[in-house]
Amino acid sequence: MELKHFRYFVAVAETRHFGKAAERLHMAQPPLSQAIRRLETELGVELFTRTTRQVTLTGAGEVFRTDVQRILKAVDDAVARVGRFTSGTEGVLRIGLTGSASYRQLPSLARLVKLEMPHVLLEVHTEMLTPAQEKGLAERRIDVGVLRPPVREDGITHRPIAAEPLVAAVPAEHWLAGAGSVRVEQLRHENFIMYGATLGSVVHDLVVRSCLAAGFAPHCAYEVTETSAALALVAAGLGVAVLPDSIRSAPREGVLCKEIEGALSVRLDLAWRTDDTSPLLRNLLKVLERNDIFLEGAA
Repeated sequence: MELKHFRYFVAVAETRHFGKAAERLHMAQPPLSQAIRRLETELGVELFTRTTRQVTLTGAGEVFRTDVQRILKAVDDAVARVGRFTSGTEGVLRIGLTGSASYRQLPSLARLVKLEMPHVLLEVHTEMLTPAQEKGLAERRIDVGVLRPPVREDGITHRPIAAEPLVAAVPAEHWLAGAGSVRVEQLRHENFIMYGATLGSVVHDLVVRSCLAAGFAPHCAYEVTETSAALALVAAGLGVAVLPDSIRSAPREGVLCKEIEGALSVRLDLAWRTDDTSPLLRNLLKVLERNDIFLEGAA
C-alpha cells in the first residue's frame, strides 16, 4: 500500500468520476482504475459502488476517506514543517537575557519573532548575567544571548543592540524623590542594593567605578542575583539601586527612577556561537538586520 494510492483514492472520492480524477492526477484512466482495484484488494473491501453513470463511496469508503484525509494532511504538514525548519523559519530558539533586558529588549525581540518568524517558538531564560550566558552558549544550552560585554569566552560572536545610561532607583518616600535628577555623590551615605560582586556583573562593576570616581565606595547593604529582587528591596525602602535605564519600561509601585547626571552607559549585545551554522540562527540574524536592531558604528 503506497501513499500515492491514498491520493488516487481521495481524487476519485472527491470527483466521483474516474475520468475527472485521472485528469486531476495527470494520468491515464486505466492505471488509476487498476490502482484503486489493487487498493480494494489489499483492504479486502469495496470502496466504491460503480455504475455506468456514477461512482459513489460505500460505507467502508466513507470511513476510509476520513482516515486517509487525516493521514495525507499529517504528511503534508510534516513536509511543510521540515521545509520551514530547513529554511530557518520553524524551530525552537533558546534565548538567554540579563535581568534588565527582560523589561525592554525581550518584548521587542519577541514581537519581531512573532511577526516575521511565526512558526518559531521562543524558549526564554531570564536573569542570566553575562558569565552565565557565555557558559550557556558554550554548553549549547542557549542559542543566543542578550548580554553585557565584555565577553571573555572564546568562540562567541556578539554585536551591540542597545546602549543605555545607568539610573538611580529610589524608594517613593526617599529624600531624593522630588529631584529631577541626581548626582552620584548624593548617594554617598545610602545603602546600596547591588548584584553580588562575585557574579561577574558588568553593571556591578560600573556602579563601583561611578562611585569611586565620585570619591566614595558604595556601601552594599544587600546583594541580589535578580533585577526584580533589587527593585523589590528598593520598593520596601531598604536602599537604592543603580540599574540600566531599561527598568523604566516596567514601572514598579514604590520605586522612582532618577536620571544620574553624567552617568556611565552600559551596552547590551546580542551574542551567539561563532560556529553555529543553523538555518534558524541565520534567519534570525537576517530578520534583525532587516529591522535595524543592531547599532551602527558601535565597536
